[in-house]
Amino acid sequence: MDVELSNSAQTGIQGLDDILVGGLARGHVYLFEGSPGTGKTTVALRFLLAGAESGERGLYITLSETEKELRSGAASHGWELDGNIEVCELIPPENVLDHDNEQSLLYASDLELGETVKQIFDAVERVKPVRVVLDSLSEIRLLAQSSLRYRRQILSLKHYFARQGATVLLLDDLTSDTLDKTVHSVAHGVVKLEEVAPEYGAERRRVRVMKYRGQAFRGGYHDFIIRKGGVQVFPRLVAAEHRTRFTRGQMTSGIDELDQLLGGGIEQGSSALVLGPAGTGKSTFSFQFVAAAIARGERAAMFIFDEEIGLLLSRCKAMGFDFAAWRDQGLLHLEQVDAAELSPGEFAHRVRRVVNEKLAKTVVIDSLNGYQAAMPEENALILHIHELLQYLNRQGATTFLTVAQHGLMGDMKAPVDITYLADTVILLRYFEALGKVRRAVSIIKKRTGGHEDTIREYRIGGSGLTLGQPLTEFQGILRGVPVFVGERPAIMNDAIATPGA
Repeated sequence: MDVELSNSAQTGIQGLDDILVGGLARGHVYLFEGSPGTGKTTVALRFLLAGAESGERGLYITLSETEKELRSGAASHGWELDGNIEVCELIPPENVLDHDNEQSLLYASDLELGETVKQIFDAVERVKPVRVVLDSLSEIRLLAQSSLRYRRQILSLKHYFARQGATVLLLDDLTSDTLDKTVHSVAHGVVKLEEVAPEYGAERRRVRVMKYRGQAFRGGYHDFIIRKGGVQVFPRLVAAEHRTRFTRGQMTSGIDELDQLLGGGIEQGSSALVLGPAGTGKSTFSFQFVAAAIARGERAAMFIFDEEIGLLLSRCKAMGFDFAAWRDQGLLHLEQVDAAELSPGEFAHRVRRVVNEKLAKTVVIDSLNGYQAAMPEENALILHIHELLQYLNRQGATTFLTVAQHGLMGDMKAPVDITYLADTVILLRYFEALGKVRRAVSIIKKRTGGHEDTIREYRIGGSGLTLGQPLTEFQGILRGVPVFVGERPAIMNDAIATPGA
């Protein structure tokens, strides 16, 4: 049965096809290289399965794994290699290994290389595949012995496959010579798979298209994972490629004093950073905006890095935030994130999916300290956050991020400075007054409009968040030890002790 072929041979991995801008141009040879365990075989099997689903014949030629091992690996993902996919296991020719047939005129490797290539050609002639996988080049490199013979052998394979019109994946596990770039110059495209082991947590995998002749592609590294069902690739987020039309409006918190401090609220499609030391209530400020959004009939999403979900639900319910009920009603997406098991690319993918599929218009990331733990370098963290915030802003989602600063009073520093990225910065501080530790809030930045330049005291109690009037008769509150500069000392006690007055 003749099968009508499209211009591109899709790999069957959506994220990888996105990076390759549609898939692999047909009739060419491609190199997929990476150390053992990076996922080359899984990608190659999915490539053949994608072809089989379209009625294309596929051939997997294995020189390193046995057919039984290959089928077992496929079965672990729930795949069956039958029908349009044939596995050809090439083993060393018996006459080469037979001691009775030993001779001294030629090296055994010369005979074995010729016999191996002949078996490859015979398998292709017999199956007549549209897609071919050759695993792995390390065996051919060892048999060739010299760079010249290896290059000539690869060129002969390339020209042969070109005459057959097949799309070919050459797999290289880089075990025989990691510096050999022979196939890089011969192949139509080169894709590199890498595995990075952090000091703590699960391994991280990433993919990079190093070369693709005559075709645009998404450069740089892209995170991917291997799970039951195959490989999932998370293309690096480029915010400029995503834009949605929406009407900007003010997003209020439901607390008049807080809205006054913010100059009426926070603009939709902007980002707000809640900054302060541990225990000041950064999460509570964010949750207040989530509750207000749900009260307006909107959907929200919360990604929690630092707190256990069960404890969070019970703590917030005591303050009037019934997150469990809102989650059950489909109004709130609540997800606990394990930074040690999650790559930044996968996290960005999860956030995007919730915003696109569940139409969440308020997103809370609590906290960036936990997000930073998922990043190997702070510079990369800044770039990831920049693209994620820009993307959310362009989708009309309002984003709240929290950052815990080091220290409790006085001069404090954040582990990562993103104040220049956020559109609004809400600063929380402890201060000491009359033998008690109190809390104060101020707005130090707002790009989208005016705001109060005052400092207000706030409390967190059984009824949630409560803000008082501006503390206009004190100086040094943000340093932690205020000085009264008003006319009557008695006002100090009233102003601080009764924030709701």
